[in-house]
Amino acid sequence: MRTDTAGLFERVSDLLPPGWKPAGTADVKRLYSVIEGGPGDRPGVRRYSMLYANTVRVSRTMSLDEVLAIFESELALYVAERARRRVFVQAGVVGWQGKAILIPGSTLRGKTSLVAALLRAGATYYSDEYAVLDERGRVHPFPRPLSIREKEGAPSTKRPAAELGAQTGIKPIPVGLVAVTHYKKGARFRPRRQTEGRAVLELLAHTVPARRKPRRAFATLSRAVSGVPVLEGARGEADRTASALIERLDALV
Repeated sequence: MRTDTAGLFERVSDLLPPGWKPAGTADVKRLYSVIEGGPGDRPGVRRYSMLYANTVRVSRTMSLDEVLAIFESELALYVAERARRRVFVQAGVVGWQGKAILIPGSTLRGKTSLVAALLRAGATYYSDEYAVLDERGRVHPFPRPLSIREKEGAPSTKRPAAELGAQTGIKPIPVGLVAVTHYKKGARFRPRRQTEGRAVLELLAHTVPARRKPRRAFATLSRAVSGVPVLEGARGEADRTASALIERLDALV
């Protein structure tokens, strides 16, 4: 990672994935370069802010904030694809009584608002972006700030879990419940019980390294949901759905 100014380097460092550590080798497989735009050499001319991954230009825009957001997302995806000992699944995750509630789903499916509601109800924060699974199927924390949209169509804002009164998980925990759900205005959460096989297929559809390492991904997901209840159904208001999920898990713990 490199930048063209010292001040920008500090901002970029704050966007590195949770748990990152300095490398113990000078061997570089992926080099991100962030260039800050601004006033040009001539009046009325501005320079673009840009992001490069190795020699490939990923972004070119007048907005440095946009470049930084793309860098954060691009780097997290690269880590998710290349992780050697973890399987990354697009999902929100919270902990409750030592078990994980796992909510698979892509962007704009409402998983972050449901995660936030669960945190307000007392759950422990693990992630609103990726469920990080080890070979035993346990979920590890990936606690980046939540990307919350205050209303539909509005840009997202970053909010630490502590602002919602929640603690952040520090230890891996087993999956206790899988909720396959998405927001539908006016819907009442009346989920159907699904099979473990259905859960594996749903998680596999949101697993980042599924094409590169399908056998490993399938085996990890199968261990993660073994003996775990799976609920599927559209939901309406997030706080009511959060209460229903907690009640279901409490009945099983």
